[in-house]
Amino acid sequence: MTGNKKDIKEAAAFIRAGKLVAFPTETVYGLGANALDPLAVAKIYELKERPSFDPLIVHVDSIARAETLTTFRNKMMYTLAEAFWPGPLTLVVPKSDVVPDIVSSGLPTVGIRMPDHPIALELIREADRPLAAPSANKFGRISPTRAWHVDRYLPGVDKVLDGGITRVGIESTIVALQEDGFRLLRPGAITRNDLLRLVPEAPELPGSSITEAPGMMDSHYSPVIPFMLSTPELIQSIDPERTGYIGLSGPAPAPFKEVRLLAEDGDLSKYAAGLFGAMHDLQHAGLELIIAEPVPKEGIGVAIMDRLLKASFGHSSPFGK
Repeated sequence: MTGNKKDIKEAAAFIRAGKLVAFPTETVYGLGANALDPLAVAKIYELKERPSFDPLIVHVDSIARAETLTTFRNKMMYTLAEAFWPGPLTLVVPKSDVVPDIVSSGLPTVGIRMPDHPIALELIREADRPLAAPSANKFGRISPTRAWHVDRYLPGVDKVLDGGITRVGIESTIVALQEDGFRLLRPGAITRNDLLRLVPEAPELPGSSITEAPGMMDSHYSPVIPFMLSTPELIQSIDPERTGYIGLSGPAPAPFKEVRLLAEDGDLSKYAAGLFGAMHDLQHAGLELIIAEPVPKEGIGVAIMDRLLKASFGHSSPFGK
């Protein structure tokens, strides 16, 4: 389905009927269900094969709708929402009674964000429901940045709205809000420094095994073939004819079979926007290994490295040492 008004109206009817709709946001494609319908939300977990302890983000079209989902009324929430919504920022706040426990994985908090995409916002408005929506892929695999990624890797979705290539390309920044400030749970395009310009950072809590937000596990965003970070030592040990390379700019450090250069001008935002798409392309290109160029942990580079390290977690070279 395209993202025209007729298709959005049909998709909204599906949401109200308890079905699943994949839709574009500025970050990645989401798998949406009526967040207030526990049976509909259960279908998300089932289709994604997602563990029940991993909470979902709820998408809204207005601050007023967000207020129905939380009891939190601290000024910080409004400051951040007014500065960054619609946009790639999720606020984890105490949930109200209308939010089913299956959405929050039994936690007393819920993640809320307002996506910066006209199709997503119109779908929420037309359905007149908040949408629980993780990325539209099997759990732990690469997030989709195009509608065909959803069609190929997540069959069984009732409707897919096609909004083209997503603009940001990596998932939202997630922060937990407390009375004394924010805690950064997952880095994204909105950086810690962006947040600190407006609100204080709270002290770190003692270590906990609770998964407070999506994307916090060690292994995530992983392709179906081995994926590793590029180092000079690794490049010396591999067979480039059976390897794909993802990097910022050329030339590639070896004659790889497949090369994806995502930011010839060195713009890390372009690297982020193209990363998951390149990983999707290369995982089915007849390769045995994908390697990716690491980037400085500055600005959005923090989020890029978070995704690269989690995608490579537990992987090793098929070519030995």
